[in-house]
Amino acid sequence: MNMKKLMLLAAGALLMTSCGIYNKYERPEVNTTGLVRDVQSNSDTLAVSDTTSFGNLAWRTVFTDPQLQSLIELGLQNNTNMLNAALNVKMVEDQLMVAKLAFVPGFTFSPQGTIASWDGNPATKTYSLPITASWNIDLFGNLLNQKRSAQMALLATKDYQLVVQTKVISNIANMYYTLLMLDKQLQVVDDMAKLTEETWNIMKIQKELGRVKETSVQSAEANMYSVKAQATELKRQIRETENSLSLLLGQQAQSIQRGTFDGQSLPSEFSTGIGLQLLANRPDVHYAEMSLAQCFYDVNTARSRFYPSITISATGAFTNSGGMGIVNPGKWLLSAVGSLVQPIFAHGQLVAGLKVAKSKQEQAFNTWQNAVLSAGSEVSNALVLYNSSAEKSALEAKQVESLKKNVEYNQMLFNDGSATYLEVITAQQSLLNAELSKVQDDFYKMQAVVNLYYALGGGRY
Repeated sequence: MNMKKLMLLAAGALLMTSCGIYNKYERPEVNTTGLVRDVQSNSDTLAVSDTTSFGNLAWRTVFTDPQLQSLIELGLQNNTNMLNAALNVKMVEDQLMVAKLAFVPGFTFSPQGTIASWDGNPATKTYSLPITASWNIDLFGNLLNQKRSAQMALLATKDYQLVVQTKVISNIANMYYTLLMLDKQLQVVDDMAKLTEETWNIMKIQKELGRVKETSVQSAEANMYSVKAQATELKRQIRETENSLSLLLGQQAQSIQRGTFDGQSLPSEFSTGIGLQLLANRPDVHYAEMSLAQCFYDVNTARSRFYPSITISATGAFTNSGGMGIVNPGKWLLSAVGSLVQPIFAHGQLVAGLKVAKSKQEQAFNTWQNAVLSAGSEVSNALVLYNSSAEKSALEAKQVESLKKNVEYNQMLFNDGSATYLEVITAQQSLLNAELSKVQDDFYKMQAVVNLYYALGGGRY
């Protein structure tokens, strides 16, 4: 008889295993070959064999400006999204604790007392001091899969906390470098404003000497005011960027202490690592995978609801009423009950719940796949931005040098009467535009470094 029971239990266990109730999550197949495009080729993908990654560097190693480091530390302490992400982790940890405690018996203490009198007779007093223990036997994996789902939720929430952290670091760095760029552009515009004012004064002297007409003076004056208007616009952008950065730091809008644009030192050699590293390094990709794992266990939980639930309850009560009359002092009354509930018809709720869980799992899989592709795309974009900006900046440096000489030559020719005022103004405007473009492309290089660091999962350390 015992052997038959053992065989039945083994058969039942085999059946449950085949239904996948106790299966653990395993990462689905994902092709990371050629995830990052080669910046020099229109069709080829970047072939990398190294296992190191630029994203594995600590953020203090990448961003060496002391003032920027102070701002990042302040942002990680005070940023609202960072604070809320930490609270989310704490809440999910509490939920996981509840899921773990579901395996142990629950205890309740419910004392009762009664005073009753029949037809004026002396009152009788009864009392009961029961302690009840209830234990849900998890033979069919319902509690187990709920616990595993809660564990995946905790991992996903911690990943999201890292997502917020890496985003805060990259946003602070980008805004900081934006301020440095605007400062540099303002310096360029201020220098040009002085040059255009000198040109205007020269034009006025030339007019008094009868060498130029009033229109030349007016054009020089208009050009000067146009340059000064650009300076005013840049000052507005600086103030708004400071305000935005202050908000990101969790503080009132205020002036931001910063270094200089030309004094920045950022890495120029990058390693993207193997494509598979993006699955581990990128917290948002890992978050998407942990969400998929959570949905996997939710499907298992939905399956387990089709099976019986077994509960054992035991009660121990110190009472003076045991059903056979009242005795004093009281006695101990002990009882135990076992129950099994097998769903037969639940208005389609169990079937619908399983279908919904499977659909959510498919959605989570699609989201994870898209997160992997997005990561590769972001790395590719950052690499091409850096390379194209570096190439443009090198060409613009030569252009600026040529235009500076052109401005000097045109001013000399104008003083000799060999050039017109229009040639002088045009040369100055061309130089200003070239200098501003070079500053912007140098900024794009900085931004590309920040973007690549973020795209490779940097900022975790």
